[in-house]
Amino acid sequence: MRNTSYYPVIMTADVAGTAAFYERHFRFEAPYRSDWYVHLRSSEDERTNLAILDRNHETIPAEGRKSAAGVILNFEVDDVDAEYERLRAEGLPILLALRDEAFGQRHFITRDPNGVLIDVIKPIPPSADFAALYAEGEAPG
Repeated sequence: MRNTSYYPVIMTADVAGTAAFYERHFRFEAPYRSDWYVHLRSSEDERTNLAILDRNHETIPAEGRKSAAGVILNFEVDDVDAEYERLRAEGLPILLALRDEAFGQRHFITRDPNGVLIDVIKPIPPSADFAALYAEGEAPG
């Protein structure tokens, strides 16, 4: 399959509120907005897209009409320390404080109003043990 686009869709009971959260805290803009669906695009990188969908919309099969759960959105950034301070100052809950991981990440985790986890990451050099697990030339740092 050759993809022409790929982006996550968060199903929620609060489309407007969820869209506003990502617009305010993660610099998304809405090129399309309705009461049941909002398509968001990063104001900093047009390839980064996210959609918000009313979980009870008629196009969703009944068995799938649940709010998002068990999902982590990863945002790789240039300055994770600055994003940590900014989002903490904006009052977002910090579920995992900023820290370095041996597998090659400096990151922290917050969440959106639906409980979707948001992992904000800066790749860093991994430990030797983890570096050995990467394909040649693929380890960060």
